[in-house]
Amino acid sequence: MRKVITSLVALCFFVLSAPAIAVNPDEILEDKALEERARVISADLRCLVCQNQSIDDSDADLARDLRVLVRNRLVEGDTNKEVIDYVVSRYGDFVLLKPSFSAKNLFLWIAPALFLLIGALLAFVKLRNPDHEKVSIPLSADEKDKLKQLLDK
Repeated sequence: MRKVITSLVALCFFVLSAPAIAVNPDEILEDKALEERARVISADLRCLVCQNQSIDDSDADLARDLRVLVRNRLVEGDTNKEVIDYVVSRYGDFVLLKPSFSAKNLFLWIAPALFLLIGALLAFVKLRNPDHEKVSIPLSADEKDKLKQLLDK
């Protein structure tokens, strides 16, 4: 039992440390301030291969290339915004994990509320008049006779 618990704890530590493994030691900048800025920027950029991870968390080759690109731009003297703008200009808004609010993606921001409103409206209309779709069709003479026979038994 003790070995099982030890193995589970080790597995948890491994899973929790997985994002730390993504950044290779040869990518890390010697300047701690620039490295911290690179980490902040990388945490906000989406891995285009994994699509649900930041490039800081992903070990895909493209994510590595983007991490190196971010660090190179920072070493060249770009600001955080300039680095992000450069990456977005090359890969589009999709590369941002938290997309900006703009006219291009306005529907993406409004759609959830719009769908919720439409669903609530449909539910209100349906619940307000539930008998609207019920149609009663009278029994035919044959059906009445069969029903009477069944009830008499």
